[in-house]
Amino acid sequence: MSVRTRLRRSSAVALVSAVTAGSALLLTACDPSGDTAGAQPATTAPSRTATATPTATPTATATGTPGTSATPSATASPSAAATPTTAPTTPAKQPSATPTKAALNLTKGTGLTISNGTRYVVMDGRTVDFGTVVRDLAWSPDGKRAAFVDGDGNLETSDPDGSHKVLVARASSGVTWSHPTWQVFVPSENDAAMYLQPKNNLQFTADDHGTLRLLTVPSKGGAPAQLSLGVFSDQDSKPLPETGNLWPNGGGRYGSSAYANRNDGQVYLRDDYLRQQGGAVTKGAQPDLSDQGDLVFVRSVDGHDHLFTKTGGYDGPEHDLTPKATTDCTEPVFSSDGKTVAFRAPDGVYTVAAKGGTPTKVSDTAGLPAYRG
Repeated sequence: MSVRTRLRRSSAVALVSAVTAGSALLLTACDPSGDTAGAQPATTAPSRTATATPTATPTATATGTPGTSATPSATASPSAAATPTTAPTTPAKQPSATPTKAALNLTKGTGLTISNGTRYVVMDGRTVDFGTVVRDLAWSPDGKRAAFVDGDGNLETSDPDGSHKVLVARASSGVTWSHPTWQVFVPSENDAAMYLQPKNNLQFTADDHGTLRLLTVPSKGGAPAQLSLGVFSDQDSKPLPETGNLWPNGGGRYGSSAYANRNDGQVYLRDDYLRQQGGAVTKGAQPDLSDQGDLVFVRSVDGHDHLFTKTGGYDGPEHDLTPKATTDCTEPVFSSDGKTVAFRAPDGVYTVAAKGGTPTKVSDTAGLPAYRG
């Protein structure tokens, strides 16, 4: 069976069996950037001092194509855009500190979450104080738990209000963890008959002095291990790269995930249905995988980063969601129903229909969007 046949078959199984629980979807400011130009990831250890003001300078226009109506800088790269542009002013270790409200916040009723690496997270129009630095927040598929990297660089989970924190794993000295994503699988009766085991893991990027690898760990805690990246058994198959991998995002009820490779500029899909196999599917960076099996990712076009979708995730058609962009559009995520994509521009957070259309600016917060399940 060919790679593409196997991938299509696995995708079809996942689609037929898919449940409606939302994906854990997040844009991550502090994650190393895997752009197609081979940008180097951030290697600075995460700050141990929390900062407080999740706001950005307001703009006069709330809707339009990024870089046209909102006039953000047209020179930002994915790695530059991945760093919040607002200068924090208040140490997060002061419990009485409160964030300044964003001048533009159209997230109420959308399920959209925006975090910016401080202790404050905007959730569906409200601001929640987690009491600790929250980097790279990701929701579990049911929306009941959040995973994030704390101010000490360790992996934690908590309830949506920041309570009941669990220290999942501690990062080794000199190693930077980033961009956790959930891998959750609840076997049906038929799945159990095939001896498929339940999964509740976190996958994330580990930057060990510039060497990038994908790790996995049980979400309740344990020792992280390198994520298995098996290749399909076609005669022309080559071993998949074990290093240079970053930006994992999970999707679908069988625990599949997408990730990028900094060295070859490819987006990969990993099929976790039976044998943890996968392969490269397109050129790009910063991928996200919807529960419906579609991909959204970043690709450079005429000097700017555009957002592309790939229907079906594997060998389906590709579509440029931001053909008129005059600035960089980065870090896209699907909504839980797969109908909307949220993304970052230098001046704030936008949304656009997954089938294409005019982007709408929903927040001027210099933060990172996620959709809660």
